[in-house]
Amino acid sequence: MNSDVQIAGDPLAIPHLMPPAPAHPATIAEFAGLARSLAADTASWARLVQYDATSRWYHRLRTGPGYEVWLLSWVPGQGSGQHDHGPSSGVLTVLQGELTEVSWGSGAQGGARRRLRAGDQRVFAPGYAHEVVNDSLGPAVSLHVYSPGLTEMPMRHRRPAAAALTADRDAVRG
Repeated sequence: MNSDVQIAGDPLAIPHLMPPAPAHPATIAEFAGLARSLAADTASWARLVQYDATSRWYHRLRTGPGYEVWLLSWVPGQGSGQHDHGPSSGVLTVLQGELTEVSWGSGAQGGARRRLRAGDQRVFAPGYAHEVVNDSLGPAVSLHVYSPGLTEMPMRHRRPAAAALTADRDAVRG
């Protein structure tokens, strides 16, 4: 039996029959690919990076239909606080240095900790709650892609697991 390639030939050899490449990313995989390509293009972002000891520095690097890309720098000790991204999905890519991400599942008090090094990516859906911290000894730079563009970043107020245990123990003694 003949395959389609044997009958029609290699479709890559006839580009006019191929569907056009999307002009803008539309899926989370395409947004992750965009983040990887921007990360690899160091010349497009490295000269823009600044470090601020009093607050996290950020710069909107790019916007497109239904998305935006942010560049952030983190000096040691800086963190985002516990938050989500409202209705936006996102891709976090570490460009330089190391960051720690703590994420919370439904009802979890402590959270899962992940060490993210240069080249590591995290993908998240709307409502995903996390905190990002530079708890290393050197500065870090990260790239964030949001779709749709970031319109809100609600802060979460969860007690750390140790504080929750102490409060529960005190309530029992009370």
